[in-house]
Amino acid sequence: MTNHDHLDLRELHDPDIPLPIELQGNLASTNLSRIYNWSRAKATWPLLFGLACCAIEMIATASSRYDMSRFGMEVMRASPRQADLLIVSGTVTKKMVVPIVRIFNQMPEPKYVLAMGACASGGGPFKEGYNVVSGIDQYIPVDVYVPGCPPTPQALIHGFIALHQKMEGQRIHNRNSVPWYSKGPSEEIPLPVLGPDIVDPRQAAILRQQAESAVLLAEATGD
Repeated sequence: MTNHDHLDLRELHDPDIPLPIELQGNLASTNLSRIYNWSRAKATWPLLFGLACCAIEMIATASSRYDMSRFGMEVMRASPRQADLLIVSGTVTKKMVVPIVRIFNQMPEPKYVLAMGACASGGGPFKEGYNVVSGIDQYIPVDVYVPGCPPTPQALIHGFIALHQKMEGQRIHNRNSVPWYSKGPSEEIPLPVLGPDIVDPRQAAILRQQAESAVLLAEATGD
């Protein structure tokens, strides 16, 4: 928020609580969830991280022409320990998905993921390629998808606004809405295993079952 901006209390006011119109610019009757989510949405720090051509558009969004600081998001952090938002901006190769999952695990809760562009969302023009992951959401949860190849800065800003709307809709008293306040530590996502191909440890049981079924079928047919 710049020196020329002013706080509009109507953003914080709970419409379910009546308040005279002449006082709505000076007073706000709100609740803890609303003011908590409003403050988080207006100070979301993205991770300084880029992959491919979408990262150039992300850099352009941070420039003076589009000015991410209007949304309180100009503080890009070089450390995942200090970031709230992971923008996956570009093609995700099987070699790169391992450090991406590691970075996601290192980010503190609450944390969010934005898939920027066709490659991060579903593989893009490289879908089904031998070295490309068909969407980062196969490994980490994604909150907002921004379509395009690459998306324009305006599209990325629209994604920011959609993320803010999601954050402001969360409720502290609802544990399904804010799982990071549940009892016990958050479970880390297992790191994918990079060998001849990428393997998700969460699918190990399925892969083992398929391999055993193939062996039994080969024995039965005499192959």
